[in-house]
Amino acid sequence: MRIFGRHDAFLIGGLAIAVFVVSSRPLGELLDRAREIDHSRGLQLVPALFILAVVFLVNQVRKREEMRIEAAQATSRVAEMGRLVAFGQALARALDGDSIRAATTEHLPIIAPGRDVWAMFRTTGDWIPLTPVSEEVHPMLERAASRAIADPGASTDAEGDSSYCFPMVVGGTAIGAIGVSANPPLTDAQRSVLTAAAALLGASVKNAELFNEAHENSVRDALTGCFNRRHSMEVVDAELRRARRTRGTFSVVMFDLDHFKAINDRFGHLCGDAVLAQVGHRMKAVLRVSDIKSRWGGEEFLALLPETPVTGARRVVETLRQDLEQHPVLWNGHTVVITASFGIAEVMPGETDARAVIGRADAALYQAKQDGRNRVEVAELSVSQGV
Repeated sequence: MRIFGRHDAFLIGGLAIAVFVVSSRPLGELLDRAREIDHSRGLQLVPALFILAVVFLVNQVRKREEMRIEAAQATSRVAEMGRLVAFGQALARALDGDSIRAATTEHLPIIAPGRDVWAMFRTTGDWIPLTPVSEEVHPMLERAASRAIADPGASTDAEGDSSYCFPMVVGGTAIGAIGVSANPPLTDAQRSVLTAAAALLGASVKNAELFNEAHENSVRDALTGCFNRRHSMEVVDAELRRARRTRGTFSVVMFDLDHFKAINDRFGHLCGDAVLAQVGHRMKAVLRVSDIKSRWGGEEFLALLPETPVTGARRVVETLRQDLEQHPVLWNGHTVVITASFGIAEVMPGETDARAVIGRADAALYQAKQDGRNRVEVAELSVSQGV
């Protein structure tokens, strides 16, 4: 059984000093001398020495307590920095919105433990949550975030808001905010950590936007906004694999603008560019979002229609053909009518060769041109393909 615990060092020290005082002859002589001086000079050295000793001991105790508090604060700051570093590492691995949202949802509650925490950023005028946000509180958080980034159009009515907001600033521009519940009040250290977290999150969101923009630029044709040929081949290959797994089908459409060289020769290449841009615009207007639109090369285009058999594809393509003809390009007082010849090939379950599928659609396109242009032709399946 232990008589003294590990926190009783001060008590043990006091006992040791008491034993020393009792048994020390020199110290006794010193105290006797102090009493003689007290009597001869009218001083009070012994009480003064006692008070001095007590003050010294109290001061040491206070210093020890301050050191303990500082050590605890340092430990807390190290832990906070560790959580912040972990958040930064998670964001460094995130290159899209979903992975940023997952990292934010996981780490922000750890950075601000015991508090409600949320994060939002604004893009093209809309506020996008990076943490789960219910529909009921979404408008209120939007207002708080708008005020945090000093949006001139933000409401100044803060009634009902109960969050501290930390703006996500990138390149001098606030793009969003992190919010935490206001109670209990934040310490300066907590504010510093959340300010740093907001900076990390803002940089990550901006990097993801730039990465997505660079990726889009690398796979899209700048003139028409359609995917380029290389990316389209990858998509066709992927759709073939998916159709083989699910035993589904889809259709590939190839079309070529009629007499495009004559348009360039008569009106110039800038007019030709305007025609190509109009074709890209009409494809986006007529086809579904899930349909792949591609500029195959020159004045030739490809469209992939997922989960669409040839009968449905023919109706869609006929609509697109008519739409192109009904939306001419006005150029220097001239009306440039756009017509195109289309070929369709349906992909059957089990097919694996993307080039063969595209080749059949291209052959149907060639047949449409041979038969007078501005028309739609469907590739026929061979016996082996239909099996």
